[in-house]
Amino acid sequence: MEKKVFGYPEFNKNGEKVLTTYDNEYSEMLMDIRVYNMLPDQELVFEKEGEETAILLLRGEIECQTAMSKYHGKRRDVFTEGPYCLHVCTGVKVTVKAKVASQILVQSTKNKKSFTEKFYVPEDAPWKYSALGKYGNVAKRQVNTIFDLDIAPYSNMVLGEVLNDKGNWSGYLPHQHPQPEVYYFMFDRPEGFGASFVGDDVYKSVDGSFSAIPGGALHPQAVAPGFQMYTCWMIRHLPGQPWHQTDRNEDERYLWLNDVE
Repeated sequence: MEKKVFGYPEFNKNGEKVLTTYDNEYSEMLMDIRVYNMLPDQELVFEKEGEETAILLLRGEIECQTAMSKYHGKRRDVFTEGPYCLHVCTGVKVTVKAKVASQILVQSTKNKKSFTEKFYVPEDAPWKYSALGKYGNVAKRQVNTIFDLDIAPYSNMVLGEVLNDKGNWSGYLPHQHPQPEVYYFMFDRPEGFGASFVGDDVYKSVDGSFSAIPGGALHPQAVAPGFQMYTCWMIRHLPGQPWHQTDRNEDERYLWLNDVE
């Protein structure tokens, strides 16, 4: 099967959009990632043996029921409000019920460890500006980290979000790390677009597209003027080599930019 690094998936008749799986063209990501459109009062059940799962609310209002508790999240959209996310370990049954028309992203990976479920709310993952005032101030973006190695050392995944200011870059300076990473893009207007770099290749990012970045590939991003771009970023730790915030290996050809201002 030919390996791919960018995709334009669509929702099927059941409201499911498949991004990466363990055996499709994006299997190098080592994650199963899907997006679901849910109708009011619709229920979805997730119960995965040998996998951990994160259920992230993108928009709408949902209730998540487990044997331990019931959780509630309400989010107008990813551009104006912070994240609600339920993270569970292997074998935990989660029933997600949409109170209104809603959209969720479900990220899973192999993990046999048991850990206590955690429901993250916006206060747990505040937006913070990155690269503020650097590179002519055209690479500043808001970033949140829902969980990573420091927050959830038992997890094999990392999950966070980025909001690009209109016309700005993110993931800049161009950088890489050994671990695979997936970017899922959304735009504040349906005609919005940007550019996604994966190594030496460039792809047009549009609403609902995604980038599957192999370990070691440089991956800066840009959004066109007039549009705000949202990116859900998801990293898979490697055995014996977990990703950490300090694992940002910037391309040495561009390091001189750090000394310009």
